[in-house]
Amino acid sequence: MARKGKRRYFKAAEKVAILKRHLVEREEVSAICEDLKIHPNQFYEWQKLFFENGVKAFESLENREEEVLSTKVSALESKLQRKDAVLSELMEAHLALKKNFGEI
Repeated sequence: MARKGKRRYFKAAEKVAILKRHLVEREEVSAICEDLKIHPNQFYEWQKLFFENGVKAFESLENREEEVLSTKVSALESKLQRKDAVLSELMEAHLALKKNFGEI
């Protein structure tokens, strides 16, 4: 017999919390499913997706760290180029002054 009524949806954070009850708190899957009135197959599907996509959580962290480092490197390279330009101008001015005073 088909179930009548509105279909329930769980948000991503709720699904993680449900999985945590089993994986961290060691609660039995059957007890969790009975409590939430979900089929164990649904629980195991969420668990499968969780482990298949868990790598993405760490990849995004690594990507952000790489972006931060890349931004810092770019900023430092830009600063170094400005420093070199200023030193070059100062050396030119210094040489011009030496020429004016006959030291060269």
